[in-house]
Amino acid sequence: MSQSFDPNDRLILVTARLSGPRSEGGFQFALDTGATYTIISSHVAALLGYDPAAAGERARLTTASGIEYVPRIVVNKVQALGLERMGFAVLCHTLPPSARVDGLLGLDFLRGHRLVLDFRNGVVSLD
Repeated sequence: MSQSFDPNDRLILVTARLSGPRSEGGFQFALDTGATYTIISSHVAALLGYDPAAAGERARLTTASGIEYVPRIVVNKVQALGLERMGFAVLCHTLPPSARVDGLLGLDFLRGHRLVLDFRNGVVSLD
């Protein structure tokens, strides 16, 4: 499946649909091939019905400001770019409001598929 993006924007934005124990919804994610893991904001986790503070597992996350240990939760379902992952582990982190995104779609979501970024036509596809 493919989705259009603005090739002049500073981020490649994709729509991701997430399901949790309390709700589901569509969210704006940045496609981040530099991110090893998919990350959702703690706010989105709470909206879906998860409590990141109660997560039993923490993962090491290297950020621009250093190393942090952040909650890892398993989301019921993540859908983006035509791919659906059930019982998918994501990291929870507070994202800055200036980022304009609800999460980052990382390499763990994309592995095993072919990702094409067409900057000439502003289209991202995954198959």
